[in-house]
Amino acid sequence: MGIMIKDLIESNDLISVPNSKHALPAKAEDLAMLAEEEVEQVTLPVIDFSLLTSGSADQRSQIIEDLRNACLHWGFFMVTNHGVPESMKEELINSCMSFFDLSPEEKSVYEVENALDPCILDPIICGTNFNPASKSVSFWRDYLRILVHPVFHSPPKPEGLSEVLSDYSRRSRDITKELLRAIMEGLELQEDDIEKSLELKSGVQKFSANLYPLCPQPELAVGLPPHADHGLLTLLMQNDVGGLQIKNKGKWVAVNAIPNSIMVNIGDHMEVLSNGKYKSVLHRAVVNNKETRISLVMTNGPPTRTSLS
Repeated sequence: MGIMIKDLIESNDLISVPNSKHALPAKAEDLAMLAEEEVEQVTLPVIDFSLLTSGSADQRSQIIEDLRNACLHWGFFMVTNHGVPESMKEELINSCMSFFDLSPEEKSVYEVENALDPCILDPIICGTNFNPASKSVSFWRDYLRILVHPVFHSPPKPEGLSEVLSDYSRRSRDITKELLRAIMEGLELQEDDIEKSLELKSGVQKFSANLYPLCPQPELAVGLPPHADHGLLTLLMQNDVGGLQIKNKGKWVAVNAIPNSIMVNIGDHMEVLSNGKYKSVLHRAVVNNKETRISLVMTNGPPTRTSLS
C-alpha cells in the first residue's frame, strides 16, 4: 500500500522534504519556478452568469463578447452569480477533507496501485502521482478522482459526500452547458449542431479533489507540474488559499479565485473544436509552508467515442 502525502506528514514530524518516492524533486525544470510571492498577481476576466441566462438581449450579447475575449486572450475566466450556493461549496470541501482524513486502510481500496486501469476502468481512484499509471514519482498533492457522469459514482465514506457531490455535478453540468452555448455563439458555430455532435448529454464528467498539505520546504516540492487539461471546459472551486499559476504571454502569473466564484479554463477538446483559436493553457500548482490548500475540479468533455475532426 502506498503512502499519501497527508498520511506521510501525520506519521512523521517532518521538518524537510523526505528523500524517497514521495519526496520531490520530480524534474529539475518543474522546480525552476519563482516563489509565489515573486510572481505577478493578476485578475482574470469575470463573467456574470446571471446576465448570460436571464439578462436582456444586449446584456447577453455583451457577456458573449466578454467570453470570446477571455477565451482568446486568457483561456481562463471567473464565473460569478452561477447559482451554486457557498454552503454547497463548503459542504463539498468538508466532505472531501473527511475522505482524506480516512485511515490509510480505508483509502487503500481506491489507491492507484490497486486499480485495474487508472485512466479508464476504475471510476474512483486516489493517490499522489500526476500520472496515475506512474509509480516512480509523486508530487506534494493527494487526490481523489471520481467519474460522476454519464454514470455517477462515489465512495460510501465519508457519509454525505455522495449526496453533495451528486447535486454539484448536476449543477456544474448545467453551468457548463450554458457556457458552451455562449462560447459556440461567440465562435459563430451552430450550437444545436455542436451539442448534438458532441453528445453532451452523455459526456464524460470527472471530479477531482486535490489536497495540497503545507510543505516544510516548498522550494523543493511541486504541487502539480505545468500541464493543460483535457476535455472542453474545467470548473474549479477552492478554499481561500492560493497556489494556482497560469502561463500567459510567455510568463507565469498567479491567480486567486474571487469570493463565491467558479474558475473556468479551456481544455484540449475546446482547442480542437475552435480550430486552435482558443488555446488550452498551461497551468501549475505551487505549495506553501503555512496553509493547506484544497481545490475541487470538474472536467467536462464529450463521450470517449466522439470524434472532433
